[in-house]
Amino acid sequence: MSTGIAGLDDILGGGLTPQRIYLVEGSPGAGKTTLGLQFLLDGAARGERGLYITLSETADELRAVAATHGWSLDALALFELAGDEALDIDAQQSVFHPSEVELAETTRNVMNEVDQVKPLRVVFDSLSEMRLLAQNPLRYRRQILALKQFFASRSCTVLLLDDKTSASDQHLHSIAHGVISLEQIAKEFGKERRRVNIIKMRGIRFRGGYHDYVLETGGITMFPRLVAAEHLRDFTPQTRPTGSTGLDQLLGGGLVSGTNTLVVGPSGIGKTTLSARCLLSALGRGEKASFYLFDEGLGTFFARNNALGMDLRPYADSGQLRLTHIDPAELSPGEFAQMLRDAVELHGVGFIAIDSLNAYLQAMPGEQYLVLQMHELLSYLNQQGVTTVLVLGQHGLIGEVRSDVDLSYLADTTVLLRFFESQGRLRRAITVIKSRTASHALTIHELQLGQEGVRIGAPLEGFEGVLSGLPSYHGSTPMMAMPPHASE
Repeated sequence: MSTGIAGLDDILGGGLTPQRIYLVEGSPGAGKTTLGLQFLLDGAARGERGLYITLSETADELRAVAATHGWSLDALALFELAGDEALDIDAQQSVFHPSEVELAETTRNVMNEVDQVKPLRVVFDSLSEMRLLAQNPLRYRRQILALKQFFASRSCTVLLLDDKTSASDQHLHSIAHGVISLEQIAKEFGKERRRVNIIKMRGIRFRGGYHDYVLETGGITMFPRLVAAEHLRDFTPQTRPTGSTGLDQLLGGGLVSGTNTLVVGPSGIGKTTLSARCLLSALGRGEKASFYLFDEGLGTFFARNNALGMDLRPYADSGQLRLTHIDPAELSPGEFAQMLRDAVELHGVGFIAIDSLNAYLQAMPGEQYLVLQMHELLSYLNQQGVTTVLVLGQHGLIGEVRSDVDLSYLADTTVLLRFFESQGRLRRAITVIKSRTASHALTIHELQLGQEGVRIGAPLEGFEGVLSGLPSYHGSTPMMAMPPHASE
């Protein structure tokens, strides 16, 4: 049975087992009510009668919540136990007056409503009020067991909503057929994070661990944790040119489809320009491409590349190039991984560039195992035959240069860029320090960026210490005669 949330169905291996009772727990604001409404509305769209039983909110409040998502609850039966009697503090039979009589009356009213409506799907919101009515843990558990047996005899699929407390109710977990835990995590800066964890689910092979989700207008969207092994695909690797003859020679022929290339260097050295050169070559071959910008605005990106003779705007206007500017403070790792999956699976993208990983990593300093998640993401892209270019900035310009995180072991190819000083000028050096797919050059060359785009000079023979930023010249040629640039 579908939950009404495609991502949650994916996590559960298809959905819920019908005619069972499930616990959905979470802190206030995590989206329990929204999930319950999506579950019932999905059933209504399939012709299944749905009943929403509310002890915590009025029917008008529920309709107002639904209206914010553009939903109508006319197809659902709403049973409101938060009635006018709740306003009478002295009423002996008030639903909110905690006594054994009140609890039994509430349970009886629920059963009568179910018998009258005869629903296939039921949402009970929430158990917190039942717990307050019971006052006694033993009495509370007896009532929950009575409700479970009653719903089982009526062939209902039930979601019990409950506020998540610091000490979870293990007895309630054991009663339920499955437990879905929703979490809302406040960040020190940026948007709050939400994630779901399936604690238990009897008879279902579900995907464990935490999965990110967002609660926006239109409901909940969940992003199942990416497992690369589930997306194997056959393809034939091909070596494709970068658009720069010199760069192709350094790489041993060019970029290979189904591999990722890490471009590493300090700020301003030309990492984005080098990535754009490879991007333009892919677009010229007719490939669809996606470029994810974390650091730079779209206007600056277009203007700078135009100045270097690389006009990307026509490709963006035609839709062949999908340029996405991302605010990392508003994005979760799961949502970003889903964006890349959609680009590959829905739009047929064959070239992806991410600029840069620094903003993606630094925006989430509290994320554990983020490097492992990046490993899964890159493995997935490789298995799909996608050519991926990653940009990683380093701290420092000349001399000691360091990175926030070492991702070189994840990369199939690593291109290293360095500034160095010579003859009173600041110059750029480029070398390929690693390639798993080709016999690459081991020489260090000068990199020049100008109106003609990317130019790779001849090897810097006679120089030592270029990669340290402070080289010394030991060649026989006078210092004024720098090695000539190779013609592209």
